[in-house]
Amino acid sequence: MSEDRWKRLDVWKLADELAYKTYLITRKFPKEELYGLTSQLRRAALSIPTNIVEGYSRKGDKELAHFVNISLGSMAETKYLLYFAHRLGYLTDEDYNEVRDGYERLGRQLWRFYETVRNR
Repeated sequence: MSEDRWKRLDVWKLADELAYKTYLITRKFPKEELYGLTSQLRRAALSIPTNIVEGYSRKGDKELAHFVNISLGSMAETKYLLYFAHRLGYLTDEDYNEVRDGYERLGRQLWRFYETVRNR
């Protein structure tokens, strides 16, 4: 199994891009949130693509499905943390709407990918 196989996945590409955007927008968060909300949000967002990569390094679809399922949980956590950060005024409406819409799109793709892998 090629270590770069996951780079060809559209779902991974979108997860990677959204994790990157999440890192960029959290740069604007207050410094007192560095070890709180900023850190938690970044870990959750980065967990989505990294679990896809980890699943691809395992043997078989059952394990891949397990790691994609973890990605789904991390995505839900990320969406909530973004919502919470927006409520606190840490995200502009524009930034929030952009990443929220991206994570909604990712959720649909990730769910389809999970079902495909699980049913193989």
